[in-house]
Amino acid sequence: MGHVFSLVLSREITDEESAILREAGCAEAVFGTDSLPTNADVTVTKMDFDDTVSPSLAEAIESALEAVKKVPELSVPGLTVPAVPKAPDAESDAGADAESGVLVGEVVEAG
Repeated sequence: MGHVFSLVLSREITDEESAILREAGCAEAVFGTDSLPTNADVTVTKMDFDDTVSPSLAEAIESALEAVKKVPELSVPGLTVPAVPKAPDAESDAGADAESGVLVGEVVEAG
């Protein structure tokens, strides 16, 4: 598994625009339809990525955003990056469950 994220585009794209995006570096993206996050009545294209090539998540996202700029009048009003567990390290593992990388604590109810 690589760097996983999704871009929601500002509108639904054509097959020609999809080809431009693939040639611009989004060959591995999975294209689908979705609704605009701010208006569910507007149909848009969503691009799902699992980038195994880029050295970092930031570079993977930057590359995808640069590809979108190749299509006139297209923008990215939505970016989704799923949460990933923090990898435990020697300096900050106090209070963390070493197996899961999830912080351990207790629930305190407000009175």
